[in-house]
Amino acid sequence: MALASIEKVATGLICFILLIFSLKRIGHPRDWALVGILSVWFPSLGHIYEKLAKSLAKNDKTFVLKGSFLSKQDVIFTCDPANMHHVMSTNFSNYPKGPENRNVFDVYGEMLFTADHEKWKSHRKVTNAYFHDQRFNGFSQKVNKEVIEKELFPFLDHAAEEALVFDLQDVFQRLMLDSSSILTTGQNHRSLRVGLPYDETLEAINIANYQIFVRHILPAKIWKFQKWLGIMGEKKIKKAWRILDDISVEYMNRRKKEISSTISSQEDMDVVKFSEEDHVVLKSVDASDNLLRDTVKGILLAGTDTTATVLSWFFWLILKNPRVEQKIREEIELYLKQKNGEHGLYTNPEELNELMYLHAAIYETMRLYPAAPFTSRKSIQADVFPTGHQVNPNTTIVMAYYAVGRMKSIWGEDCLEFKPERWLSDKGKLIPVQTNKFLAFGTGPRICPGKELGLNRVKAVAAAIIPKYSFKIMRNKPVMPAACATLYLKDGLIVRVNKII
Repeated sequence: MALASIEKVATGLICFILLIFSLKRIGHPRDWALVGILSVWFPSLGHIYEKLAKSLAKNDKTFVLKGSFLSKQDVIFTCDPANMHHVMSTNFSNYPKGPENRNVFDVYGEMLFTADHEKWKSHRKVTNAYFHDQRFNGFSQKVNKEVIEKELFPFLDHAAEEALVFDLQDVFQRLMLDSSSILTTGQNHRSLRVGLPYDETLEAINIANYQIFVRHILPAKIWKFQKWLGIMGEKKIKKAWRILDDISVEYMNRRKKEISSTISSQEDMDVVKFSEEDHVVLKSVDASDNLLRDTVKGILLAGTDTTATVLSWFFWLILKNPRVEQKIREEIELYLKQKNGEHGLYTNPEELNELMYLHAAIYETMRLYPAAPFTSRKSIQADVFPTGHQVNPNTTIVMAYYAVGRMKSIWGEDCLEFKPERWLSDKGKLIPVQTNKFLAFGTGPRICPGKELGLNRVKAVAAAIIPKYSFKIMRNKPVMPAACATLYLKDGLIVRVNKII
């Protein structure tokens, strides 16, 4: 812990010195550029995403930082819906992620998330076929039910019986890691167990996400120099990369052996057929081992963090708003009991989609706390934003998703309130919202292909837990987002659980 603190202070001082020398070149607004970056390393100075949101609010949702002596490239920060729609839809071809983005996310390997142009189209085609295949959707429902019944319920029952205090965010991360592992390879990682033992893979995911964020903050020359020396956070991410590669290869090889061995049941045969026919997770003989490894690793990373993060913020918000929690509980009990006669475990999307208030509360959670708080693109040619801002070639565009939900001009005077009702009509039906206003899944051609899968996983877990258990937050200190590429709760969600039924 002491070494980690020294590393953070040292990196913060590097940032401070660089900013002092380049302050005249940084441009408006100086308050975020200086204080915001330092807040990553010195939390007492404030939360960087809040600083960015306030700066955007003061500057009509868009501002430009001019290049410094370390980087001649300008950076445009925006949370303006028109600008974001322009970048991600209208003029999509002019704004790829770019090679620098692939360097920042190198731990992910070669996959849809980091690809551009023809490679992106190829990955997208395969991924869409994967997520929209009915056999896969049926399999995902079985997996949701299995991990909830065999892992989540036993853990929560034990925690209730022993009156344990634990980190609910950690529990959700482990649950989603196990679920994603089964979905991807058929292998259960078995991270969620009584006692919450140390899990090297989970720690590697957390380290990767933290260091990816650091790479966005530090000038590229600094973190690349650290990488070359093999020191500080770059040393940690290198180790995390190796761990994630190793576990992906291990599960890949296990699955290949299963496919080549005698199939013991028709259900197993169906899963194998699905994997082989759709050329995705573990097809194959003709796909390269590196591509298979990166596909497995990418789904483990994306499937674990985003869903677990949404669940963590969702439960924190409903625990702080018991009125909402009670309305969700009443909706679940009323609808599911009327439909089935008694409470059970439900993972069918058609049933879950009937829980309108639950859906609205989840969307409201993602409006305020999107799992991915920002994304970036790089311009190829000169352009002009709808807001009139000039875009030079090779300009970085940072789209601040976290800030969007905090703009009164977009969501109204009550934008900071947790209010699921804003998503519902007078008749209790969901109100469609433009994707450039609600960006939890992105928008345009690069909208998240796993959107429905992720939503169903969150709904299934929430609908299973809320009628059976009640939680009490056991830590009084303020909850705030971590400075990370995925919007974790900085200090977790420390709770105690009681059984209701």
